[in-house]
Amino acid sequence: MTLTRRQTLLAGAALAASASARAAESDGLAAIAGRRGLLYGASIAKDVFENDAYHDLYRRETAIVTTDYALKFDALRPRSVDADFTAGDRLVDFAREVGLQVRGTALIWNEYLPSWVRKLSRREIETLFDRHIDETVSHYAGRLHSWDVVNEAIWPDHNAPRGFRRGPWYDAIGPSYVRHAFRRAAAADSQARLTLNEAFCERNDRLGQTVRRQLLALIDNLLDDGAPLHAIGLQAHLQPQHEFSDAVFVDFLGKIAQRGLDIYLTELDVDDSSFPDDVAERDRKVAARYGAFLDSALAVPAVKIVINWQLADGYSWYRDPAVMASLKMTRPPRPLPFDGEFQRKPAWLAMADAFSRRSLP
Repeated sequence: MTLTRRQTLLAGAALAASASARAAESDGLAAIAGRRGLLYGASIAKDVFENDAYHDLYRRETAIVTTDYALKFDALRPRSVDADFTAGDRLVDFAREVGLQVRGTALIWNEYLPSWVRKLSRREIETLFDRHIDETVSHYAGRLHSWDVVNEAIWPDHNAPRGFRRGPWYDAIGPSYVRHAFRRAAAADSQARLTLNEAFCERNDRLGQTVRRQLLALIDNLLDDGAPLHAIGLQAHLQPQHEFSDAVFVDFLGKIAQRGLDIYLTELDVDDSSFPDDVAERDRKVAARYGAFLDSALAVPAVKIVINWQLADGYSWYRDPAVMASLKMTRPPRPLPFDGEFQRKPAWLAMADAFSRRSLP
């Protein structure tokens, strides 16, 4: 990636910012981000109850958490229409008890639905869609900061009109399912911030370019229809093997901001599979990728939240054997700011430095 003039200037100021971040190393990332008007956090799963050190890491480093799996449809309704909120309640209650705000994800997603849903008629799916939103959002009303109401609405490879991702919800209801989901969610909880969450927007290859264009068109349609859309979530699973353009990405964020929407970076991590085997060198490259990306994103004042997808390498979704196999990973990935022993890595310092460099709103 070629450094832009802005990045060169930022690099020139990096020593001062780095010194500031190092002076505050006793603080967690949330405290450092908070001083610059940002909310920082990570996704959270049941693992937090199985390891006291990981539990303490969340308390020390985060101000907001995202429910990783516990509030997804297949977690709540794995076998029938009847929901089981036990696991979700445990996570939400834990977070609130220790003073963390909570984001819910993903209310409506056309992927990873249990097989019983696909056996339903169109009319039954429409009824289930409404019931799931009404019951789930009402159950957590007043307890969540925000909801990813619709996740990954766009997938160009499905060749649906306007780039929509196909699946049971889309096939039964059509493109209006997105607008309908936001309206029902707002009716069930008028206080939660409602977010449209999307993937691949940071990539500057054909996929990223297409998703950005189609997402902006969907945003415009929702706003024109008066849908209660408050923020856009950008997953930001960074893949350094794919092209990234600082100028293109900042321009895209600016277009979202011009539409009056906040921006949340919702699932941030770095795929290190293209980096050298040497752990120290790999960690340095991961850190550099975090720093460059956050310098770009945080230049846009509309970016309000930064969420890592888990906090420590040992709990990364990339460590799942099926994921490692599908991505042909041959070594344990190191994509997060903390290692398997919950020690801060160079990525932590890169994030702290980027937060410290951010101009105050």
